[in-house]
Amino acid sequence: MSRVSTTPRRVGVALAALTALLASGCTGAERPRSAEPTATPSTVAPSTAAPASPTPIPTSPGDPAARATALVGRLADEDLVGQVLMPYAYGSSATEVSPGSAAGNQAMAGVDTPAEMVAKYRLGGVILVGFSADDPTSGNQETTNVDNPRQVHALTTGLRAAAGRLPAGAAPFLVGTDQEYGVVTRITDGVTALPSPLAAGAAGRPELTEAAWRAAGSELAAMGINLDFAPVADVLATRSTVIGSRSFGADPQRSGAQVAGAVRGLQSAGVAASVKHFPGHGLTAADSHKDLPVVPQSRAELDRIAFPPFRAGVDAGAMAVMSAHLDVKAVDPGTPATFSHKLLTDVLRGQLGFKGVVITDGMNMAPAKRWSPGEAAVRALKAGNDLILMTPNLTQAYDGLLAALRDGSLPRARLVEAATRVLTMKFRLADKPAPALGTLASPAHQQAADALAAAAVTQLRGTCGAKVAGPVTVTSSGGRDHTRALLTRALTAAGVKVVPSGGTVVHLVGYGDGAGDLRADAKVTVAMDTPYLLAGATSPTLLATYSSSRASMDGLAAVLAGKARPTGRSPVPVSGLPATTCAG
Repeated sequence: MSRVSTTPRRVGVALAALTALLASGCTGAERPRSAEPTATPSTVAPSTAAPASPTPIPTSPGDPAARATALVGRLADEDLVGQVLMPYAYGSSATEVSPGSAAGNQAMAGVDTPAEMVAKYRLGGVILVGFSADDPTSGNQETTNVDNPRQVHALTTGLRAAAGRLPAGAAPFLVGTDQEYGVVTRITDGVTALPSPLAAGAAGRPELTEAAWRAAGSELAAMGINLDFAPVADVLATRSTVIGSRSFGADPQRSGAQVAGAVRGLQSAGVAASVKHFPGHGLTAADSHKDLPVVPQSRAELDRIAFPPFRAGVDAGAMAVMSAHLDVKAVDPGTPATFSHKLLTDVLRGQLGFKGVVITDGMNMAPAKRWSPGEAAVRALKAGNDLILMTPNLTQAYDGLLAALRDGSLPRARLVEAATRVLTMKFRLADKPAPALGTLASPAHQQAADALAAAAVTQLRGTCGAKVAGPVTVTSSGGRDHTRALLTRALTAAGVKVVPSGGTVVHLVGYGDGAGDLRADAKVTVAMDTPYLLAGATSPTLLATYSSSRASMDGLAAVLAGKARPTGRSPVPVSGLPATTCAG
């Protein structure tokens, strides 16, 4: 296989057109192994020499699209390909990893450390991954490299040091993660825990959502994360367990207002928002981590139900949209949306007017693995994606893109367009200074989370705001000791006596619970995830917090103590129950 020239291809005509377009939108206890970043060539041999040092971009710092165009004009093919790839990596440090993490990186990319991965493939970004027990996305989280804020900050600093030596180093390096809050929250320790999106939907106050997500965004930025794969814009039109409380609700317009608030909040803090999962994962109950879900709704239903929250996110200025592995029968039957030119180019860009970066959902998920990593990357880029996320084999994806570029099956203009969009987004993020780590979990941030959580508490049965008769015994299904402790502390602080047994039973149910987890003797049953289970509860009082965060338990305690009125409304229909018993 012949080597690809490292001489930058001049693409002035295409780039001039793009400038106009973009300006309008736009892990064990083993002894660590230490390694310095290198630029070892891959199978296609990007270069036999280390990448050239970045040179200044002589354009106005106020014009991200022009800066991106100028930089793309100087980049070699290998650099352009690297800019459209965003893999995960093994290891909690950029340069020192355990033998197990080194083995994982070798299998995926032929390197030992994350920093070497950045250098070898001239990457535009890396996604930080992790999972928890209640995480419906854990199936494609092959490892975890997030532990606490200081560790994350050190990791992102190391990644940026490696990226800064690349020819594209003038642009900020992208570090992304899925910080949705609720069941999908990668970083949980030492940060402000917002209530879930479904809780925000119940609160119905976009200004509170914006304030809470602004606080969250500033904390991500302080840790060195500048891209959040959130908020979820999927309308919960089915009882999907993979989406569930990650959604803002079942009403397209109300959900759209919440999506817009979250986008504004994140991006005002210098973190790009990526609304997902286009064109709408809430229209099916199937799980795209395991199979290709079918979206059977008509085109009219898509326009009416699925698209409004995405349009709201776009109108709010979302810098990115994530495509989904969904078979949308009304638009491009049989083709996953991630690989559908009709959906990504004709609908998302043409109909919804999106001009930012389109990012694939994880390419290590089952629907994307029907093709080899190289072919999948090429297909995704040609469909209209600009950033390839979580390829299962970075070497094969990188080599496949270079080979397709060389033989003409990947049009150069499409790669240039994608890289320019990615770099434009990076330069848009460049001028926002990162806050200090000391701002994490600050009183002001906690107040924003508290206000949103308190407004979400919903009463679906019983006298509105009636004080629970004490003393109280807090119970739950197994594995919720931490949440019971949070509520016990909050009730005690609110003046409600809590006893281990024999009191008025307040029973908590959450993600993954079923009818068998309800208690017939509970006087109060509380749903801490989707509220559907309450339809089968016999308790005289039914409440929902939609979240088990500290802020949500504080809000619940205030209601149980009779000190606050539950003002939330269920954002999804629950059989046989009203949206609230607190009318007016």
